[in-house]
Amino acid sequence: MANAGRVTVDGGDMMRYAEYSPKTNPRSDTDTDRRLARTLIAVGLGVAAAGFAGRYAFQLWKPLGQVFSETVRKMPSSAFSAYYKGGFEQKMSKREASLVLGIGPVSTKAKVRDAHRNMMVLNHPDKGGSPYLAAKINEAKDLLDKENRR
Repeated sequence: MANAGRVTVDGGDMMRYAEYSPKTNPRSDTDTDRRLARTLIAVGLGVAAAGFAGRYAFQLWKPLGQVFSETVRKMPSSAFSAYYKGGFEQKMSKREASLVLGIGPVSTKAKVRDAHRNMMVLNHPDKGGSPYLAAKINEAKDLLDKENRR
């Protein structure tokens, strides 16, 4: 029971429900059709603009893609890796020793000792590790210990 702006009382003094319906301006079907047509035209123009922009971007992408792929090919592969690639130097440097043990070049003696112990547990020759790697790990520890004494 929609009464415009009035309270409806159903039976006796007790109010069961109140209903309020504001006055609305009814739109004609013609106005609704015009708004729908405008919306569809705007959506169509947006899709067309996105299509033309995508086509233009793909035309530009071919030369840019070639330049990009050539640049990536010229870069060394070790630039993208978090690990040190390459063999050992003839004489171990402080940098190489810190890389072997996985610590910073200015680490404390306790940190060097802990890193050496962890590396030897993982690479000990008696447990299937390489004797060459074990020798390099020991060399790295000796070098860093000698540097820390000074």
